[in-house]
Amino acid sequence: MKFKTTFTTALAALAFLLPIAGGQPLQAMPTGSESWRKGRETGFPVPRFVSLKAQTARMRIGPSTDYATSWVYSVRGLPLEITEEYGNWRRVRDQDGVTGWMYAPLLSGRRTAVVGPWLDQPVALRSAPSAKARIVARLSPRVLLDLEHCNGNWCEVSLTTRRMSGFVEQDNLWGVYPREVIE
Repeated sequence: MKFKTTFTTALAALAFLLPIAGGQPLQAMPTGSESWRKGRETGFPVPRFVSLKAQTARMRIGPSTDYATSWVYSVRGLPLEITEEYGNWRRVRDQDGVTGWMYAPLLSGRRTAVVGPWLDQPVALRSAPSAKARIVARLSPRVLLDLEHCNGNWCEVSLTTRRMSGFVEQDNLWGVYPREVIE
C-alpha cells in the first residue's frame, strides 16, 4: 500500500512558497462533439469535481472493499474528479492523474481546487477579478483553495488556514473546468 500524502495543507499555510515542479494540466472538460453524460447511480453529470470529505480515505483498484488499496489520502478537502459511478463507489482521478475507486460517502459536493500542479511559477491571488487588481499573495502550485464562486474566467477563493481570500484566474486551477460557472 502506498500513501498519497501531499503537502497541500502546509502550502496553504505558506501561500507564498517557491514553486513546485509540475507537469501538464489534467482537466478534461467535454467540448465540441463530446458531451456530459449522467452518472448511472446519481444522475449527476460525469465527469464532475467533488472533494474529499474524510480525513483519511482509501483509493482502491476496484469498486469494492474486496479490492486492494492502491493509495491512502490524508488531506480533507482535496479535489477529485469523478469519472464513473458504480453502486456506492466512484471512480476518481486526482490532480496527478492517479485513478481508482472510492466509497461515495467519503466524498463531498463541496467544491475546492488546487493551484495548477503543471505551473512552474506562483499564481497571483488578487483583490478583484482583474489582471490589474492589487496582488494579495502569490500562491505556489498545489496550494489547496476553497471555491466560493467562478464566473468562467475568475474564481473567488479562500485559504481557510490563512484567513485570506481573493481572486485567481480560473485557467490556473485544477478542480474547476475551463469556463465553468459556479454560483
